Amino acid sequence: MDKWWKEAVFYEIYMPSFCDGNGDGIGDFLGIISKLDYLKDLGVNGIWLTPFYKSPKVDNGYDIEDYYEIDPDHGTMEDFTNFIEEAHKRNIKVIADLVLNHTSNRHKWFLESKSSIDNSKRDWYIWKDNPNNWESFFSGSAWEYDETTNQYYYHAFAKEQVDLNWSNNEVKEAMFDVIKFWLDKGIDGFRLDVINFLTVKDHLQDNPYDENGEQLHLYDKDQDGILEIIEELKKLTEEYDDKFLVGEVGSEDLDVIKKYIGKKRLDAAFNFNLGSIEQFDVDKIFEEIRTMEKKFDIEQLPTLFFSSHDMSRHISRFGDKGIEEDRAKNIATLILTAKGIPFIYNGEEIGMRDYIANSIHEMKDIQGILAYSKAIDESKNKNEALKIANSKCRDKSRSPIQWDNTEYAGFSSTKPWININKNKEEINVKNQLSDPNSILNHYKNLIKLRSKYNSLNKGVYEELNKNNNLIYYLKKYNEEKSLILINFDRSKVKFDLKKYKDFNFIYSNKRNNIDFSREMIEILPNESIIMIKSEEN
Repeated sequence: MDKWWKEAVFYEIYMPSFCDGNGDGIGDFLGIISKLDYLKDLGVNGIWLTPFYKSPKVDNGYDIEDYYEIDPDHGTMEDFTNFIEEAHKRNIKVIADLVLNHTSNRHKWFLESKSSIDNSKRDWYIWKDNPNNWESFFSGSAWEYDETTNQYYYHAFAKEQVDLNWSNNEVKEAMFDVIKFWLDKGIDGFRLDVINFLTVKDHLQDNPYDENGEQLHLYDKDQDGILEIIEELKKLTEEYDDKFLVGEVGSEDLDVIKKYIGKKRLDAAFNFNLGSIEQFDVDKIFEEIRTMEKKFDIEQLPTLFFSSHDMSRHISRFGDKGIEEDRAKNIATLILTAKGIPFIYNGEEIGMRDYIANSIHEMKDIQGILAYSKAIDESKNKNEALKIANSKCRDKSRSPIQWDNTEYAGFSSTKPWININKNKEEINVKNQLSDPNSILNHYKNLIKLRSKYNSLNKGVYEELNKNNNLIYYLKKYNEEKSLILINFDRSKVKFDLKKYKDFNFIYSNKRNNIDFSREMIEILPNESIIMIKSEEN
């Protein structure tokens, strides 16, 4: 029997911004429970939750103060338990974001560690008298001086996110206890944050620089020993029934990403070479899909996504004026019919656009705020600094979900923690549910077809081709075949059907039927077409 995650459509919920159930302006478990029927109707059968643990939220929950507590902003343990039960009643699995690389500087472990050089938890973190040259992935040095003991501690990200010392076996055992705790609570797996950044070596070699003076992050990630830890972690989760592990592997090298995936390692890993493409490029999209197909083993499934809480929404990155929604529908077709595990980011299914801060006071993301401060320090004026900050800021995709056109977009009964996008009047769930041609209904249609036809869901490629701006592929599962044509061009494209004369028309985002009696058809501008050949044909 296939693993459930191989057939799943995942939906990422950004906890603070999905739905506020208690009226404090911040998303919570009560709000998610109230929208589970919406998610069930959409057709998703997997939810990925961003962090909900107790946190000071310097990095919006990715700085964890207590792994065993629900942050009060998101509810209570009882709310979490009810959510898991209600999701499972609807046959929706739940995976949780888990940060193993670092803790908050307010975590009790770190408070003990910094209290004295002789403390029993001193070696749970990385302390040095003379730090190396490593730079933070956010900004500036990755080392912070602490006056209590006159040493520096290491932080790959913000100084409030302190890296754990994974060469210490006590750290590993403590974090494995955290994993067991949440598995016992009913979690179906984990998305492991920056998993290839674990520090497992005591000797920390200086990073080199490129010809432009930019530091190359060579020795502060993918260290020897990480894969062995992942194998132990996988063995732990296998003590439970059918759990899923997907990793955020920060690398542009597919050969590196591939090493993290396997029967004894992660089930899947995100490929940001595909998912975070900055500008629309048919050639690059196709090449990444083809490269994954060539390099991945038969048991290694790609992840398919183009939006997340860490990047600009793909409709804003890819949308040329006048065809934003058409292109978004084509991207949805690709995500939900190509070979791989699809991940939808909340709001993507209604075509939510990027939120842009009009002042630094409206900005919430630490990455954007640090970029603003750095620009001001470099003598940029406030407008220039804000422009730089917005380019780095991850708030773009973090504005509240637009459920309707009321004052607070149906997200909350009070002012939200971050501003609502001004286009809520036009772009919202309520409007799109009643429009058969909406992006939302396109997603629903595709997910229904994916569920109905095994070749769309579990099929392997027999053909994977591109002709100018037309991507098309043939997938097969047992005797069933599916042909998917995605025209990213603004013009009509002719396609020869001779080889596919036994296929039946199933779906198009542009029309209700196509005459297949002729050998040559015209694919409309920005049209996606799905055809099926089954034993019943």
